Amino acid sequence: MNHYFTNNEDLKSSEVETEYIFRFTRFAFITDNGVFAKGGVDDATDALLNNLPDIPMGARVLDLGCGFGVVGVVVSKIYGAGVTVTMSDVNERALDLSRRNLAKNNNNIVTATETQVIKSDGFANITGMFDFIILNPPIHAGKSVIYQIYEDARAYLSASGAFYIVIRKKHGALSHQKKLEEIYGEANLSVLYSKKGIMVFRVIAPSIDN
Repeated sequence: MNHYFTNNEDLKSSEVETEYIFRFTRFAFITDNGVFAKGGVDDATDALLNNLPDIPMGARVLDLGCGFGVVGVVVSKIYGAGVTVTMSDVNERALDLSRRNLAKNNNNIVTATETQVIKSDGFANITGMFDFIILNPPIHAGKSVIYQIYEDARAYLSASGAFYIVIRKKHGALSHQKKLEEIYGEANLSVLYSKKGIMVFRVIAPSIDN
């Protein structure tokens, strides 16, 4: 069975173009077989984007497991060249689509130093610290894989950084909440959204004094 969180270059391509509106801005995305949400921007990702705070000039953003690039493209276009965005995925097709969708949505003017698309299995090839780490976790990869990502993210958060995660209740959102509280501390987790079977969490790294 083929999964979007693996790299299968032999999977037959069947590209589809879809539209998405965010903050009165129209986006056009190319999607394909073998990437998450081929049919377009799913409601969980939409909830995640709509619960992110405004991203300030100079912020460093990691779109982890970027798929066809929705979060990274939206952040790049809405907040402009003053925000540095890293988009990562293990899936080569997802990475190709992310690069093409950046260009398609007029982000081709963003320089390579401001937006980069890199291949990484989790945090394996990620360097530096981030003010925003954003994740729609690959549920079918299993809890052990996802929980390791939660653990690893802590080392990549800047002193004032935050980790944003969206997950459906039917996929175990409450157990994921408990795990995040275990890693980061209950006081460092906030539930930003809990409607229609979707939960959006924000966690911050515990202070040195904790």
